Amino acid sequence: MNGSKPTSKTMRAVQWEGINREVRVTDLPRPKIQAPEDAIVRITSTTICGSELHVYHGILGQSGEPFGLGHEAVGIVEEVGDAVDYFKVGDRVIVIAISEDGRLRDKPTIMPLLDGTRQGFGLGPEFGGHDGLQATHARVPWADSSLVKIPNKFDDKEWLPLCDAWPTAWTGLTWSGFEPGDDVAIFGAGAVGLLAAYSAIIRGASLVYVIDYVPQRLAKAAAIGAVPINFARGGSASEQILRLNPAGVKRTVDAVGTECLNAELKPQQGFVFQEAIKITRGGGGLGIIGVYAPETPANPAPGWEHVNPFVQLPIGQLMFKEMQIKSGIVEYKTSIPALVSLVLNGRARPGFIFSAEADLEDAPRAYRRFERREEVRILLKPEQDGDRARALGMVGVPPVA
Repeated sequence: MNGSKPTSKTMRAVQWEGINREVRVTDLPRPKIQAPEDAIVRITSTTICGSELHVYHGILGQSGEPFGLGHEAVGIVEEVGDAVDYFKVGDRVIVIAISEDGRLRDKPTIMPLLDGTRQGFGLGPEFGGHDGLQATHARVPWADSSLVKIPNKFDDKEWLPLCDAWPTAWTGLTWSGFEPGDDVAIFGAGAVGLLAAYSAIIRGASLVYVIDYVPQRLAKAAAIGAVPINFARGGSASEQILRLNPAGVKRTVDAVGTECLNAELKPQQGFVFQEAIKITRGGGGLGIIGVYAPETPANPAPGWEHVNPFVQLPIGQLMFKEMQIKSGIVEYKTSIPALVSLVLNGRARPGFIFSAEADLEDAPRAYRRFERREEVRILLKPEQDGDRARALGMVGVPPVA
């Protein structure tokens, strides 16, 4: 086992309390090497994703069982197990959101997060059970296939989207059947939706619509060259896009998931599906990367009563348009190398998605702001070993009323 001994036996980490909208920053045991393939990473930056909001709202996570949050992080390798071949102490790394055992599988599994070969960070026992990455340190199992080395170049904000948000967005576009020259509509202008639009532009889309209702998000979509569509004004998204483009678009991406809203801004699960199928041309495709809840768990989380694992689809339109639909759990390693090259070569700067920075100690307030759509993405900076040189508090963000 290689590396220096930790100076403290505890670390600071964000924990969901098993109660809707209750998170806190607490002291937890600092992780240790448990298997020869493990690495310990000192986290330098992490973030809050929409998937964490599903936990925050009680849609994911087992009822009454607190656990650490966060599944995206950039950091420095602090310790490695004896069987780790490709990483050493001091390497700067991306922690991939779902750790992988490195075994080659010749066909997809039904639930890869439950078969033991892929395990997610910070999303609760039913999705792998790893501790969260909104912390000062993390144990990364199967480090050789679950970390990506990056150079000491560019701020963390340019690398952090590569942990999950950007590979997910890139893959969702691919799942739609995208080809250069296609026109595209992206439902949702959170970080993943914006990065799906960004990917489409990089990959040669002729036109990209981005659909949301939050002005700050739509402004970011316009800033990267997409056409913003506010579905809460002037009719539904499908009505507005079909007025602009009566033939519809070739490709659509659902980057919203189970907590989608209708044109009246009321919850209507499946509404994005229906809208996407309306505007997709014959022979087109829909990529689904927004999270939808699986079958009802034996011990449902406290928000599960608002979720239905089944949604209605206009199957006739889908069939006669000869559309393709694809969704699933993203295989990050197939896209991350290309995304690293795009950043290194100056072709992409995905850090544009971040609208604020905060200290990890301010995570409860950051969650409230993120839930209220007051920020597009918040970058969280953990302090290390009691070093409080950075002033606590949201950087550049007004206090919460």
